[in-house]
Amino acid sequence: MKRMTIILAALAFLFQPLMADEGMWLPVLISQRIGDMQAKGFKLSAEDIYSVNQASLKDAVVLFGGGCTGEIVSDEGLLLTNHHCGYGYIQRHSSVEHDYLKDGFWAMNRSEELPNRGLSVSFLERMEDVTEAVLKGYDKSMTEKQRDSVIRVNSAELVRNAMQGGKGLRANVEALYYGNQYFLFVYKIYRDVRLVGAPPSSIGKFGGDTDNWMWPRHTGDFSIFRVYADKDNEPADYSEDNVPFRPKRSFKISRAGVKTGDFTFVYGCPGSTKEYVVSDEVRYVSEISDPQKIDLRTKRLDIQKKYMSRDQAVRIQYSSKNAGVSNAWKKWQGEVKGLKKMHTVAEKEAFEARFNQWAKGTEYEGLVDRLHELYANRNPFYHAYEYYTETIRAIELIQFAGSVVSTLEQEKPVAGYADSFFKDYYQPIDEEVFVAMVEAFDKQMDPGFKPGYFKEKLAEYGSAEAWKDALFSKSVFTDKSKVIRLTPEDLQELYSDPAYELQEAFTTWYYDMVRPVIDDTNAKIRLANRDYMRAQMAFEPDKPFYPDANLTLRVAYGHVEGYVPADGMEFEPVSTLKGIIEKDNPDIFDYNIPQALRDIYAAGGYEDQPVCFLATNHTSGGNSGSPVINADGNLIGINFDRVWEGTMSDIVFDPDVCRNISLDIRYLLFIVDKIGHASYLFDEMNFVD
Repeated sequence: MKRMTIILAALAFLFQPLMADEGMWLPVLISQRIGDMQAKGFKLSAEDIYSVNQASLKDAVVLFGGGCTGEIVSDEGLLLTNHHCGYGYIQRHSSVEHDYLKDGFWAMNRSEELPNRGLSVSFLERMEDVTEAVLKGYDKSMTEKQRDSVIRVNSAELVRNAMQGGKGLRANVEALYYGNQYFLFVYKIYRDVRLVGAPPSSIGKFGGDTDNWMWPRHTGDFSIFRVYADKDNEPADYSEDNVPFRPKRSFKISRAGVKTGDFTFVYGCPGSTKEYVVSDEVRYVSEISDPQKIDLRTKRLDIQKKYMSRDQAVRIQYSSKNAGVSNAWKKWQGEVKGLKKMHTVAEKEAFEARFNQWAKGTEYEGLVDRLHELYANRNPFYHAYEYYTETIRAIELIQFAGSVVSTLEQEKPVAGYADSFFKDYYQPIDEEVFVAMVEAFDKQMDPGFKPGYFKEKLAEYGSAEAWKDALFSKSVFTDKSKVIRLTPEDLQELYSDPAYELQEAFTTWYYDMVRPVIDDTNAKIRLANRDYMRAQMAFEPDKPFYPDANLTLRVAYGHVEGYVPADGMEFEPVSTLKGIIEKDNPDIFDYNIPQALRDIYAAGGYEDQPVCFLATNHTSGGNSGSPVINADGNLIGINFDRVWEGTMSDIVFDPDVCRNISLDIRYLLFIVDKIGHASYLFDEMNFVD
């Protein structure tokens, strides 16, 4: 087993560069890439990037919340991330009277910083290869179920040991390369994180859905928080007695700017990629999954925007929800276009043909055919699951009913949950979504996959519109005053509530009919992919393989560079304040910048103020908020997006068009000073120029 681990590590991190700047590398093994990084301009050592013996750059990077990255920029716990990462927390503090989304928020001293219930940041303490320990006691004669049992027991012991002797520690074992390698990740979690500053949405979300994923970009996508700890600098729940966190390391900030060719280094937590899958997976994504989800979300977005444009209160209620729906919606459109442009399905099929020739007479013969068969069995059920998720589960009242009943069954109070739900709920939107989603499910879903309850009710009422009228008028879950008074004694009556009945019917259908097949085939696909991953490494021994992203800390390096998305169209890598003024339109919410920004520009001197820049770093979801670092290891920007033409990089990387978009740190400083008038924050930052 030890020999296999060594071979895999060697194959995965061969000192040979990929084309362009593809790759998401594990920091603990960055010494295998440091030569290439230094050849491309990086001036620091591998120990500067990741070390367990001394403070290193990793100690200034955090997993922010559950799916973004952030960076520490002062010795007093000041943290930067994206505006869209902090958006939900900014929204929760907002009201018609204090619209921090529209107007921005700036704490002028520590006492004005706002606490955020449920928000935490995770610092990586260490990571290590534990493959040998995880597979201790396993031999090839065991079944897959027995292997999984061995892994669970060994992983649990590793996690228990890692969490001993430290406050606020969390550990988990992650499978890399489809279970050919295992790493232990140990984090320290800080739970008192307070909002310090956020620009108006007309800056932080400038361009809205129209500009999302597009270049040139002019979005000031940042928000500022502060991490607090107890008097011993240890994690603690929110308390007025807590003090600003003292980090092991914070980023120094460079205001020197960027130019084409400059080295860039993104240090963050990319969420999910699948670079090594077979053609069936790509075909399903590009021809079935993405197109159907785009269509369904278009319907929901149109309904939300109609009501949001009419009422400021509704706009505040649904701003975060709308952004959550639209972000993936726009990304999927670019992904489909990119996969088709690169002929990814055909390229995968050609690779599989070459692989099959090589695999003849080996243990891997027939492996690709087995994967084809498994996907053919899984995909109809997975399609039903995804369609259910994007339709029935998108109806807010239905999910609320199920959650309330579940809470009562656990004999827990529901008042707080009800308050939170109704604060951001507008029933006319949900009613219209109900009709659109029920009609879509009825029209598009194979009759064999429709729950009996669904068919009966639609037949009983004759239309989705009539069903909607009956359900929303009869359900107790539409009435906050009634919901907050519910107790476990009411459960029998709630079980016959029309909203809960619909939720329960689909839940039963999913767990009884759909999920068992998905779970069974996915388990077999994972097993086959483990063999396929190992086989690809043997088939292409000179290719460096990086592990797929899984929200763990990674290094991606590249350089500042524009791109050519289409014939006759060439994009420069830097955008400026001049472009914001060119887009400014008081009649369009997403382009209506603050008057103060217009006045500053009109006064002169800021036409060339940098706003955003492009680079060739390989990033994904989860890299939002990641620090972008220059050759000297200093902060020059905050990653927040990819270009639309390159969003297929979760599956295949095109060096010609895959670019990450970052906020220039100088624009953040400009906004903090000129718009937020919070330049006192600069006193605790460390500038290197």
